[in-house]
Parts: sequence; C-alpha cells; structure tokens
Amino acid sequence: MYSSAWLLVAIPLVSAAVLLLAGRRTDRWGHWLGVLASAASFVVGASILLTMLGQPDEERVRDLHLFSWIPAGEFTLDAGMRVDPLSMTFVLLVTFVGTLIHVYSVAYMEHDRDRRRFFAYLNLFVAAMLLLVLADSYLLLFVGWEGVGLASYLLIGFWNHEMPNSVAAKKAFVANRVGDVGMIIAIGLMFATFGATDFETVFAGSPAASEGLLTATGLMLLLAATGKSAQFPLQSWLGDAMAGPTPVSALIHAATMVTAGVYLVVRSGPVYAGAPTALLVVAIVGAFTLLFGAIIGTAKDDIKKALAASTMSQIGYMMLAAGLGPIGYAFAIFHLLTHGFFKAGMFLGAGSVMHGMDDDVNMRRYGALSGLMKVTWITFGLGWLAILGVPPFSGFWSKDKIIESAFATNDGHGWQPWVFGLVALVGAGITAFYMSRLFFMTFHGRRRWSDGHGRSDVDADAPVRHPHESPALMTWPMIVLAVGSVALGGLLTIGDAFAGWLEPVTGHVEHHEPVLPIWLIMALTLVLVAAGAFLAWRQYGAAPVAVVAPRGSVLTRAARRDLYQDDVNEALLMRPGQYLTRSLVFGDRQVVDGAATGLARTVAGSGELVRRLQNGFVRSYAATMVLGVVVLAAVVLAFQL
Repeated sequence: MYSSAWLLVAIPLVSAAVLLLAGRRTDRWGHWLGVLASAASFVVGASILLTMLGQPDEERVRDLHLFSWIPAGEFTLDAGMRVDPLSMTFVLLVTFVGTLIHVYSVAYMEHDRDRRRFFAYLNLFVAAMLLLVLADSYLLLFVGWEGVGLASYLLIGFWNHEMPNSVAAKKAFVANRVGDVGMIIAIGLMFATFGATDFETVFAGSPAASEGLLTATGLMLLLAATGKSAQFPLQSWLGDAMAGPTPVSALIHAATMVTAGVYLVVRSGPVYAGAPTALLVVAIVGAFTLLFGAIIGTAKDDIKKALAASTMSQIGYMMLAAGLGPIGYAFAIFHLLTHGFFKAGMFLGAGSVMHGMDDDVNMRRYGALSGLMKVTWITFGLGWLAILGVPPFSGFWSKDKIIESAFATNDGHGWQPWVFGLVALVGAGITAFYMSRLFFMTFHGRRRWSDGHGRSDVDADAPVRHPHESPALMTWPMIVLAVGSVALGGLLTIGDAFAGWLEPVTGHVEHHEPVLPIWLIMALTLVLVAAGAFLAWRQYGAAPVAVVAPRGSVLTRAARRDLYQDDVNEALLMRPGQYLTRSLVFGDRQVVDGAATGLARTVAGSGELVRRLQNGFVRSYAATMVLGVVVLAAVVLAFQL
C-alpha cells in the first residue's frame, strides 16, 4: 500500500481541477465530488496505516520515489514522499476531519451560488496540506507550504464582494509571506551546507554541521512556523481570517494550516538537536503566545474570534512542547491531534449557532440557546470540557502531558522547568475562564434576543432571532467530532501508545521527572481550571450579561484590540515601509529621472541655440562674419601687445 501514497495528494488535487475547470456545469453535483475526493483520500490513508501497523518499527519509515523533479547538472532532486508515523498521523487527521467539514459544508453553503468553487478550494487546501506533510524534502514541502497559503487566501476571501473579507485575506497572505522568507533562507542554508534539501541528506549531515549554522537554520524554520501557525510575532492575521465561511475556520484552525508550523519543528528535530539555542527560542515563542492568545480570548465578544484566540493559545502549547526537544515532540503532536477534534467541533458548533441566529456572531446577543439547539449545545459542551482539560476528556490527556513535560528537569538550565511550567499552568486557568465565558454567554444565562413577539429577557430593543437546530448534515459531523473529543485522548494514552507510535521519527525518550510531583501538577492544574470556570460562570452564567460591552479595564480594552499587535505592526513595519517607499519613489523621480530629463533638456536647449543661428538671412551671416573678424583681430592685437 505504500506505493499508493501519491493518490493521497492526487485525488483531491484532480477533484479541485475538475471543479474549477468545468465551471458551472458541475454546480449540481460538484460539492459531492469534493466530499468523495476527501473521503477517498482518507480511505487510502487508512489502508496505508493498517499496512504500517502490521510492520516492525524499523520498517515504518519509507521513502517513495515519484519522479526526477529538478535535474540541474551535478545537482538533482527527486520528487518523493516520506511515509512514516508522523506524516500518517497528519494524513489521517487532515482527511478524516476534513471530510467531516466537507459534509458539514454541503448544508452550510447550500444557498451559496458559488458552492462548487468553495469545494474546489477546500480540495485544493487538503491536497496542499497532504503534500506538505508527505514531502521527503524541504523544497517539495515548500510547494505544499505555499499551496496552503494560496488556498487559505482564496478561502478567507471567498466572499470577496465585501471589502473587509478581501482585506483579511490579503493580511493573512502577506503575514505568511513574511514567514516564508524564513523558510527560503533555511532551505538556502541547507543547500549551501549539505548540497541537498532532502530530509535524509540534511538529517544525516546535521551532526557534523556547526552549531552556528544549525542555530541559524533552526531560527529561520521557526520564523516560517510563526507565520503558518500564527505564533508571535506573526499572529495578527488569525483573528481577521474569521472573515471566511465558518467551515474554513474549522479547516484552517483545527486540522491543517495552523498545525503546519508544529509539524515543521518536530520534523526538523535532527536539525534542532544540534541547535539548543534555537530550540529554546521555540519554547519561549510558544510560551509567550499561549499566554498572549489566552489573554486576547478573555475579551472577545465575536464567537469565531474568541475561538481563533483559543487556537493561537493552544498552538502555543504545542510549540512550547516542541521547544522542549525530544521529551516534548510526541506530546506536541498528541495535543495537535486531540485539538484537531475538539476545536473543529467547536468551530462547527459556532457555525451552527450562527446558522440559527441569522449569522450574528456577537455572543452578547446570544444566551439561553441550550434548550433550542440541544445537539449543538451538547457537542459544543463536550468540546468545551475537552479543551478545559477535564478528565477523562481528550484535552486532559494531551495538555496535561505538556504541562508535566514543561516542569521536567532540563540539564544546564535550572530556570526553564519553573518558568515554562508555571506559564503552562497559568495558561490552563485562563483557558478555562475564556472558554467557559464563551460557553455560558452562548448557551446559558438570560436570553439577549427577542422572539419577535416583544419577549426578551433583556429589553424590548433586542434583535429578533428565531434560533433553531441545524440540519442533519451539519449536526452529524459535530457528533462524530464530539465522540473524538471524549474518547480519543484516553484511547491513545493506553500503554503510551501514541508516544510509542511516533518513536521511529522522534526516537525513544527516557522518562524525565518533573521538578514537582506529578500528582501535585495535576492537582494544581485542575484547581486552576475549576477556578477559571467558576469565575466565568459567576460573571457570565449566573449574573446578567450586558448587551453592550462595558468599557472595561485597561487590560480588557487592550485585549479587545489584540493587545495592540496591529498598532505595533503599523508603527514598526507599515508606516516606516510607506515612508521608505515614498522616499525611494521621490529619489527615483527627482534624482534618476531628473538627471535623465536634465540631460535631455540641455541637449534640446543647445540645439535650439544653434537653430537660431542658422536662420537663412544673409545679413545675419554677414554680421556674424564681421563679429568673428573683430574678435579674431582683438585676439591677435592682444597677443602682440
């Protein structure tokens, strides 16, 4: 079955091409072709997985040659795929969750006249992400990397007839291109050092490379990862990306694009093994971002933007784990996997709420929806318990492992376990608060909308809404994802099954004892989670919620504006860039163009002067001759005297 791995990418790619090239002729059935393509890739992936499970660990890493891609003299690069436990974990996550999102989208986009084009973009996204995780070289990985960037631009700006959506798409595209500079430089460093960009050559040569070179390469890979995974300082695009249809948010923020950065760091483990400074920076970026996103999430009233802030924070947990090195690689991917289920389920739940509330995204105009949207309430609630880390839900098994690893000893850096461990603990408490705030504001408390008969728990001017449960094509994917939110983490933890599964890629890691007893870490985590949930219930569940957001504290106002990240970007990057551009344009026009124009005018002026002397009148010529004779005579007399 390994030889069929190319079908994983080919099937959704061909489907996207058919839907885009055939045009309106596929409108009636194009969406189902998109669903079948994603499902077919999942079937192929599952077949490869079953084959892999029947083999010993040393035979679970296979390189599949496809064709000669770049023959250039002495340098040749083959296009190939690396099929191993890490890539197959992503394949199954992307195709399974992606297929559920496709099914959900059939109903969600039912009345959109461009639904066929939407499914073409979804298939393009899936194909690009699968190429990214299956590539056997950094250069081919970069093709998939750019593919998901293009597809995200198309999907975020899908409703581009509205200016904010187009602006959001461009913002995501530009921010990711900044990160891509890091990827290009890293690939260039690899080629200059190893003469190749394929994983096998780069990883084999890394132990002999200098630490400075590996550090520079690791930092450039991190820059690329911060763009794709919305980590500080390239995270500002993520909230605006909610401009796209809700299934896009579920696909981008749960199973595909934002996880690419985590994949890149874990896949590049042999590079980071020789670059401890770069690995430390990875952990610092992750720790900072998990708090950064959590604080932003506490003040967002837009349900999708609150979930986006949550994604930023949870990816921060994964980057922190990846930055811990081999002891955290498996736990980073484990949390990525469980997060893919419960976060996709909550995004689809948010779309279901919007569907029942006339596309209103303001949670301050929700409330008391639990009795009217029972399936959405239950499935969303299970995802909420999972992200909080309440046992035995999936998030408990994956996020707690990251917190324990953060507290694990790290030789030579005694401060790291305490700093990273405490950051992870505090992040768990804040996560419990803002996710409980979202849950209670949406489904519980007093309703802040009117049923159209003048009845509202708040005021007579409340917006008229007719909340109702979503159709089966939307609720069944949410149910399946909710099952994963409940059971997936526990199943994969039995006997350290998931860590053992990834050992052919991440290597065997001996157990590291945390600086605090594990039982104490678990107890502190649960206490903080309970405290965060209780504070949110007291403020947003038991107490009335203001329809209009109060002014709030300085920190609240800052969080509403994403902690002024856009303002910082504008002040440090955009404005200086504009001034530099204007200065260059001025210099080009006044100096370069001015010099050329001045020379031309000088030549033209000289010609005009000569033209005036050649006027065709005899008297003028005679006068010129007399003047010449007088001047000549004066010169001769001057020399004789």
